[in-house]
Amino acid sequence: MSIKPFKNIGIGVAYSPNLRANLFEAARLSIFFGAKMYLIHVGEASEEKTNMLSIILKSFKKDNLDYEVVFKTGDPVDVILSVSEEKSIDLLILGALKRERFFKYYVGSIARKITRRSKCSVLLLIKPSVERVPCQHVVVNGLEDPKTEQTITAAFYVAHKLSAEKITIVEEIKQEQISVKVEDDKSLRRANIMKERIRMRENSRIKEIISHIPEEYTAKKNINLQPIFGKQGYSIGHYAQIARADLLVMNAPMKMTFWDRLFPHDIEHILTELPTDVLILQ
Repeated sequence: MSIKPFKNIGIGVAYSPNLRANLFEAARLSIFFGAKMYLIHVGEASEEKTNMLSIILKSFKKDNLDYEVVFKTGDPVDVILSVSEEKSIDLLILGALKRERFFKYYVGSIARKITRRSKCSVLLLIKPSVERVPCQHVVVNGLEDPKTEQTITAAFYVAHKLSAEKITIVEEIKQEQISVKVEDDKSLRRANIMKERIRMRENSRIKEIISHIPEEYTAKKNINLQPIFGKQGYSIGHYAQIARADLLVMNAPMKMTFWDRLFPHDIEHILTELPTDVLILQ
């Protein structure tokens, strides 16, 4: 069984101090995934801009990097989303912003709108680098959801392509699933037994998913299963941060409703304070 979730990679090109680092990250990923790269610039086309991009990407010529520059005027969000559809982009790369005086990263208003409305997968980078920083630890959500098997499979594919050795699958379990109110030693024991049963059930479900993944992606990987009891989205983000993960892989939420805007869902917790690079899979 062959898996190739990313055939076309897109990145918005703004002539900012991070341009070189962003392009190097996108180019490396295009080569790792064997994908074509589309550089999307919101603005008028010019020979000067095209030549500048060509000079930046010159070092990837030896790797046969396949790329195309797309110029289009209009609203940045609308342009990036429309070009993504026109070019059948599977993975859109966006940069995060750093809070002043804090070593914390968040998603700016344009990137947040794109992430919410995008029909393709989105990769949010917190610290793009010209020199490659190896990806060693991938954390992926294992919550019970129709999309989760596809998400875990894609996480193993990405880990394989990036030569990451460790994968942790985090099963976020809502606290409400433990229906025992802890009031004394007896109820504490009962709650602990219930937690252990849920852990065993969740681990069994995840092991079943892993058994369906091609062996070439699971071989020689250090695979950990980590059940966590707590608030969905917040718990996995916090875990990725303390585990010093290099990449967090998440399911994209179902279509947003009016209620999601009032009561933020799991992805919103992640976008507010990015724990690491985040890949949101459609």
